[in-house]
Amino acid sequence: MPSLILQVEAELYDMLQQAARTNQLSLEDECLRRLEGGVRRSRYMEALLAELRADDAQRRAERG
Repeated sequence: MPSLILQVEAELYDMLQQAARTNQLSLEDECLRRLEGGVRRSRYMEALLAELRADDAQRRAERG
């Protein structure tokens, strides 16, 4: 499975960790749950997802 490295602000990281603990999930699973729409999607996560999709589309276009 491909891996993804994200840089996030400390405040967002702390909030994600707290949510993961509250939901009894790993940090990775909490992030995936949010990206999949398991909770109200944050504008930050929406922007991140759009950026990742744009990067992927650009890579595909460069490959031809």
